[in-house]
Amino acid sequence: MMKPRRMQMLLILAFLSFLLIHFHFLTCSNTASLELKPSPVHILILSSWRSGSSFTGQLFSQHPNVFYLMEPAWHVWVTMYQNSAKVLHMAVRDLVRSVFLCDMSVFDAYMSSQKKKSDLFQWEKSRALCSPPACDFFSRNDIITAGNCRTLCGRYSFSKVEEACKTYSHVVIKEVRFFDLKVLYPLLTDPSLNLKIIHLVRDPRAVFRSRENTVAELKRDSDIVVGSQKTKGEMGPYNTMQEICKSHVEIYKAGSQAVPSFLKDRYLLVRYEDIVRDPLGKAAQMYRFAGLHFTPELQKWVHNITHGKGKGEQAFDTGSRDALSTSEAWRNTLPFEKIEKVQSVCKDAMDLLGYRLVQSEEEQKDKSLDLLFGQNEF
Repeated sequence: MMKPRRMQMLLILAFLSFLLIHFHFLTCSNTASLELKPSPVHILILSSWRSGSSFTGQLFSQHPNVFYLMEPAWHVWVTMYQNSAKVLHMAVRDLVRSVFLCDMSVFDAYMSSQKKKSDLFQWEKSRALCSPPACDFFSRNDIITAGNCRTLCGRYSFSKVEEACKTYSHVVIKEVRFFDLKVLYPLLTDPSLNLKIIHLVRDPRAVFRSRENTVAELKRDSDIVVGSQKTKGEMGPYNTMQEICKSHVEIYKAGSQAVPSFLKDRYLLVRYEDIVRDPLGKAAQMYRFAGLHFTPELQKWVHNITHGKGKGEQAFDTGSRDALSTSEAWRNTLPFEKIEKVQSVCKDAMDLLGYRLVQSEEEQKDKSLDLLFGQNEF
């Protein structure tokens, strides 16, 4: 018969063994869960005003796995409007980095201490700020219009922005206030970020025509881009276009032609005209680049939003439209003498990005003449 002392020792050893095995499996389980949780993906849609960037941003904003903000650096430019775009680059970059990391305290320098979520520029264009945990009236899988969001979701506190951001696998920012890709090199080499850049461009003639419809809304930005003196007079709009076109050339060359190793597979050029000609195909390409699944619900929405009857002429308008017709509206409405001036100041960008110059009003009006070169031709 086993002695009581020996029996007691065996029970203690058995209990300790159980604890060790339980602790081992618990540790392995926690480690596995940490390893399985991927780090967030950060996407910067880099563009300029009136280039289809608000629409392209919506392609990402409506995805249920994306936290999206539209032009958060607007707050920097509004607060520090007396500076040039070049001077403001670092402040804009620091704000963008903080937003990517879901640190929304960065806005304290530019907004009131009593700020609400609805004080954030164009907040209602972010589906993530119109669904839980930022708003309880819609679900994450809903396609949410800005109007409905503005009506129902504006009363929530600003803290909900950061809370929501931390629950998503992808953080996407659309920004029009960078004019040099090299400014972003510190973010591309930052180990805390997993940054990819979508560089969105549009035919400068279409951009010019669209800017003519939104002169008042763009005045402050234009003054920061080229200086208030250069925006005055007949050449004012062309001076601004020249600077914008120059920036696209420099960004494209830095991103695609002299690629540093850290830019490999992290830069994608997208032309707005290619999106409107093949919305589903280009959306699928951008989603693949970002590592997102293109759901059937989103495919249906993309088709509907690009085959409506709207003209998309208002600033930040992302409603349903006839996207293809709208993209070429300048060929019917822009006087040829203006086209010649735009082509003159933007020739390098047009040649580099695959936009054919027109030599006469006849060519301008001739819709059978394709003004877009294939992407393998430039």
